[in-house]
Amino acid sequence: MNTTVRVLTTEDVPTLWTMLMHAAHETSVEDVKSSPALAWYVQDWGQVGDMGVVAQQSIDGRMNVLGAAWLRLCRQDTAVPCGYGYVAKEIPELAIAVLGEHRGQGIGTMLLTHLIELAQTQFPGISLSTRSNNPAVRLYERLGFVRVAGTEIVNRTGSTSYSMVKRFS
Repeated sequence: MNTTVRVLTTEDVPTLWTMLMHAAHETSVEDVKSSPALAWYVQDWGQVGDMGVVAQQSIDGRMNVLGAAWLRLCRQDTAVPCGYGYVAKEIPELAIAVLGEHRGQGIGTMLLTHLIELAQTQFPGISLSTRSNNPAVRLYERLGFVRVAGTEIVNRTGSTSYSMVKRFS
């Protein structure tokens, strides 16, 4: 089975809601949509500065989504103008999820590598927020993300989160 990566379109918004549910460790899309701080990552997706990629695989003749990675710029004109990993107005924030049964197979690396390639032509960097115990921290570090000092917070689940940023040269 070949995994392919393609650019997201506004037709992928339902997929983004599902991926955000997985990224946020929530139990339903409705829970994600009802949380303004989470909904920011997808609501009205397709604005200027929004970009992303999706990994998919053909299984029994049907394309199945394995994961997605996408970027959003902070907007000052919304009720929740920025995500958890905000570092600067010109640096978009990353959201990424790979479905559980497909983790550890290089899909996250594939998604981020493609997204970084696209993003570096338009932005000075990418930021993200991660839980300190997230196994993906190793992936982020391997791809050049560094921890932003002073951003540690107790997150909504009671554990510690912090921001990371990858700046393009």
